[in-house]
Amino acid sequence: MDNFVKEDSIIREIWGKSDTVLLIFAGAAAEFALNKAVDWLYFTGQLPADPLGRLFSTVAYARKIIFANEKEALKSIDSIYHIHKAVEQSRDSAIPDWAYRDVLFMLIYYSIASFEALERKLTIAEKEEVYAVFRRVGKRMQLKDLAPDYKSWLIQRATHLEKDLVKSRYTQDLFNQYKKHLGSIRYFILIEGQKLIIPERVRQLLDFKKVSLLTFFVPFYKMSRLISADRLIKKVLLPTEYEKEIKELDIVA
Repeated sequence: MDNFVKEDSIIREIWGKSDTVLLIFAGAAAEFALNKAVDWLYFTGQLPADPLGRLFSTVAYARKIIFANEKEALKSIDSIYHIHKAVEQSRDSAIPDWAYRDVLFMLIYYSIASFEALERKLTIAEKEEVYAVFRRVGKRMQLKDLAPDYKSWLIQRATHLEKDLVKSRYTQDLFNQYKKHLGSIRYFILIEGQKLIIPERVRQLLDFKKVSLLTFFVPFYKMSRLISADRLIKKVLLPTEYEKEIKELDIVA
């Protein structure tokens, strides 16, 4: 049976390394806190209660899709769809279609931005491939009005950033939860990591400075991979209770 994502796809390279996956979710954590529909996560209580656990459960679903065969990937997407529909029934209200699109758009944007921050610039063809994979996910989840290609999506993404983000009481509360679960030092690293990749609109709403201190650290970190010192760095910087989950993120050598 064919894989949902072909073996040599750039999306497998992006999502097969713990470095890029963790940076994807660092950026998404910043933007998600500004989303106008973030109150849905407070309804279930899962994100504010355990933001790191929520991250790794989301990663697990993403991996099931990206590294699975067609049948299993579609099964995972359908599972995500039905989980959200059950939440809608519990709240007796529908999650707006644009809110689903925003989450999909975050995965697209931060997949590209994280890889480019840590590895290299992607070609237009590779960006189109990233978009095409996530567009298939969105179509399976019955999302409407998805742009036909990456270049058209850039315009759609810019509109969403302007319309669907706002700094609310949930924003600061989520960042407080991040700090509570990470501790001061790891929280500082999270913020600096977010500064590396968030778009200007997100930066403005969060009042973040343009320059990240990690900009100067990234070249040294990339060199540390040559002698596998990056594993030690991650072990020191990341929560020990998630050491197993973080190690499992490395699928592509």
